[in-house]
Amino acid sequence: MPNFKHRVRVAFVDTDASGRIHFTAMLRYFEAAELEFLRWLGFSYRDAPHTGYPRVRVECEYRSAIVFDDELDIAVSVKRIGSSSYTLEFAALKDGAVAASGTIVAVCVDRVKQKAQAMPERLREALRREASPAV
Repeated sequence: MPNFKHRVRVAFVDTDASGRIHFTAMLRYFEAAELEFLRWLGFSYRDAPHTGYPRVRVECEYRSAIVFDDELDIAVSVKRIGSSSYTLEFAALKDGAVAASGTIVAVCVDRVKQKAQAMPERLREALRREASPAV
């Protein structure tokens, strides 16, 4: 299990007419957990102001119902570190069981040229510190 978890509570605004979490809301929760994870590692996107981090792939699989006011622990782990991209895995735990899981792939982009660029070394090192040996 990952070392980092970010706790969230499902807001009413994040539910749909069925009373369950709206499918897009979990991606925002994953993103919030990602930012807190990076902060926990000692890195902020502000550390590399000329670099953007667009998402090129996002996935989310819902495994059980998530409703208004549920508390979720979003566990974050490093799945892959590339030369210009990284992949994070997320597990939304509800009462200790995985209620949703997913991944986000972000690419490091030069903000002026709008082209992929090498990942900032500070980010690479931060991700390496938390990555499992197989990454």
